[in-house]
Amino acid sequence: MKHLVLIALLALPLPAVAAESWGLPEEKAATFDAKVVDMVCALVGDCPAQCGAGKRQMGLLTKDGRLILVSKNADPFAGASADLAPYCGKTVTADGLFTTNQGVTLFALQRLRPQGGQWRDATGFSQTWAKDNQRTTEAGEWYLHDARVKALIAEQGKLGLGPGVTE
Repeated sequence: MKHLVLIALLALPLPAVAAESWGLPEEKAATFDAKVVDMVCALVGDCPAQCGAGKRQMGLLTKDGRLILVSKNADPFAGASADLAPYCGKTVTADGLFTTNQGVTLFALQRLRPQGGQWRDATGFSQTWAKDNQRTTEAGEWYLHDARVKALIAEQGKLGLGPGVTE
């Protein structure tokens, strides 16, 4: 009987796990439902097809009309457009961190779940980068292997102050 109870408990769906802390200023874990929107469309009415195909800044619009800027995803140094664009105009459940710095509040998306779907990590940028660059093993540190990043560093230096400035 104990084994049946244990099996039944394990078969239950797990509740959403709150986002992982990143040590950001004033961070607050949050899980909420919102519609995926193109930020420029939501703010000024310039609305290309399919939210600009993920080439523009994406955001989340809550049921109560709150527009949330999604600043990044779970990949290092990457935005969340690759994760959100496939759900343009659709409602998703977002899981991540709100952070406020100098009065500006942003949302860092860590996971999302489409309505009726499964949770997925917000790592769309690195997955797309790996596919486009045929470098799957290096996707976690894409910024060290990206030709565009290397070209900018060669032109502007590591600090953006010129190629000769290193400190």
